[in-house]
Amino acid sequence: MDMNTKSLKKNAFRVTKHRGVTASRVRVPGGYLKADLLLKIYDIANTYGNGSVHITIRQGFEIPGIKFEDIPKVNELLQPIIDELEINQEVEGTGYSAAGTRNVSACIGNNVCPFANYNTTKFAKRIEKEIFPNDLHFKIALTGCPNDCIKARMQDFGIIGMTMPQYDKDRCISCGACVRACKKKATGALSAENFKVLRDRSKCIGCGECVIQCPTAAWTRSQKKYYRLVIMGRTGKKNPRLAEDFMIWADEDTIVKVITNTYKYVTEYIDKEAPGGKEHIGYIVDRTGFMEFKKWALDGIELNDEIIVKDNVYWNGVRYV
Repeated sequence: MDMNTKSLKKNAFRVTKHRGVTASRVRVPGGYLKADLLLKIYDIANTYGNGSVHITIRQGFEIPGIKFEDIPKVNELLQPIIDELEINQEVEGTGYSAAGTRNVSACIGNNVCPFANYNTTKFAKRIEKEIFPNDLHFKIALTGCPNDCIKARMQDFGIIGMTMPQYDKDRCISCGACVRACKKKATGALSAENFKVLRDRSKCIGCGECVIQCPTAAWTRSQKKYYRLVIMGRTGKKNPRLAEDFMIWADEDTIVKVITNTYKYVTEYIDKEAPGGKEHIGYIVDRTGFMEFKKWALDGIELNDEIIVKDNVYWNGVRYV
């Protein structure tokens, strides 16, 4: 049975090395799903696949060994998963409506991890609602703190959780735990003076180590959530590199607007002759120049006084000529 590979991939099925056989890509925004959905994936793998499941680097699942003629049946079985995870869909019962934008991945966040500064799953699902379905090749990852367990600096957009630590001098007992922790585990933004603690805002990365180490709750996390947005990291053949800071102390709405603005920018400038009709965002930025990207990214955004936006961004990495 022949198959139009473009429509196959758009429906989130993979082209494989075996003729007439494909693999279904299952989206799991934020990497979070209830355990009962694993049984539905199990059923698809055993009924229409080869009995195996691959966990992807982006926290989704691939179910290999599916015959082309069974794709409609697999899509029907995927519907409860799509519904439970509240993934946008053009036509119910037909599976995923796009595959270009990769699964939005996230660390476990502050539902579990004491280091995380925000609910990564909740934010990931918000971004998913904004950007999917879409066939443009975007990679987005969220991490709860600067420990960066999700490897946010290897993504097109990496969202790193921050907190603006709040200090109550009346609760401080001058034990020095926060100062030592900041020096050993972070950037040395804290210092002791006259039995109180001073914070150098220019050095603070908002990690929250002071909050975790304080035995008297003299340090607490800010109620408002803040984020560091790093951009245009990538692997690949030509120029693998880490993402660089674009915004620091940004709010959630600003992050979402920058991402959706970038979809408009890529639609305007993407090389239509690129292999597979896809061009990595970072290469588009390299081609048009960062300032042009920045103009599009900040369109319609009102920046508050707390946000630091980089005047320019420079990437290094490995270059193959």
